[in-house]
Amino acid sequence: MTTALAQRFPLGPPVEVDALLTEVSAEPEGGRLTVGDERVVEFLTRFARKLLAPATARRHPELASLGFFLRRGEIAKALDRLRDVGDALRFPRGLVFHVPPANVDTIFVYSWALSALAGNSNVVRVSSRSAGAADAVLEALTAALDEVDPAVARDIAGTQRMVTYDRSDAISGALSAACDLRVVWGGDASVRALRRYPLAPHARDLTFPDRSSFAVVSVAGWRAATAEERARAAEGLYNDAYWFDQAACSSPRAVFWVGDAEEAAAAGAELRGLLAEVLARRGHVVEPAMAVQKRVAAYGAAVDGLARRIAFAGPGEDVNAVATLELAEPAGLPREWLGAGTFGHAVVGSLDELVPIVVRRDQTVTQFGFTRDELVDFAGKLAGRGVDRIVPFGAALTFSATWDGYDLLAEFSRLVTVAT
Repeated sequence: MTTALAQRFPLGPPVEVDALLTEVSAEPEGGRLTVGDERVVEFLTRFARKLLAPATARRHPELASLGFFLRRGEIAKALDRLRDVGDALRFPRGLVFHVPPANVDTIFVYSWALSALAGNSNVVRVSSRSAGAADAVLEALTAALDEVDPAVARDIAGTQRMVTYDRSDAISGALSAACDLRVVWGGDASVRALRRYPLAPHARDLTFPDRSSFAVVSVAGWRAATAEERARAAEGLYNDAYWFDQAACSSPRAVFWVGDAEEAAAAGAELRGLLAEVLARRGHVVEPAMAVQKRVAAYGAAVDGLARRIAFAGPGEDVNAVATLELAEPAGLPREWLGAGTFGHAVVGSLDELVPIVVRRDQTVTQFGFTRDELVDFAGKLAGRGVDRIVPFGAALTFSATWDGYDLLAEFSRLVTVAT
């Protein structure tokens, strides 16, 4: 049984897992990494510039958000929020093992970058199915490593590894046993699979299981919005839903219109029309397999009684780009992936009507047309039963150092108390 891993970053020949763990756990020549270590900051900001280069941003627009997230100013803001608490001092956790999902193939960078910023050594398992944006990220990391000070490059290369390996009990078991924190993205099945491998007694898991999200639109807010604001809302919904084929945990799978039902019907038709215009401008094409997936899922929802009416629309002859399921009841909102561009729709009189149907699995609410006071009141009434984020249209996929209710920099570090 092989225990060799392919080294994706830094690029190198296959390495045995025991040798990898020895290398990544050794103290760097420049000294142990610390929380907010300038070596890491220098490397991340150089990496961010690579992601923001026009050629990369054009090919993979989702990487521009990552580039902005890792600018020096944004890093400084994140570190400012991570202050020592009273007499406690903050230190890295040690070795962090990351297992990101394959369907959102850049999430591993956010997780890894914050952990590195907290001063940890990291091993990231990059899926062999990742491509496109993930490959662009790895190329940018390699280019950034070539440009930083050689001493910085040496210490980054020694402590930060991104690897790929086929399913292997021996490798996953060794990495799990050696780590101080295991970070598992990708859903319930991934969490259960990784938990088969024991951690050291002092170590723990940070898990990101299956989550689902929905959108809310104020009918009154929509009516009060300008034509430009409505157009931007449609652009935002496109970004929220069509990047990653609506498979991201924060992509909305239902849209709730809050207000008068008759006005909501007109507003919903307008939003779908504006969304079709965005799809036309972006040259969006539904692949045949996706078109079949959406039809099967939509008709299945109707057969199951979850949807009382379904409709397919889109720009030009592409009538599969937007699938609308008129929900029989708001509680029937789809929480499973039904295919890119498939939305449940329902009308409720107020946000209060959504409170009883929210469950712990619900992660992000994207919103348009509400006041802050309305949203704060809604969050208060949810009282922690679900929903970790409420963000404007267009920000569903904007990563934050606070995610799924976790302050990630705090999770990636530990406190040492000093008393005299």
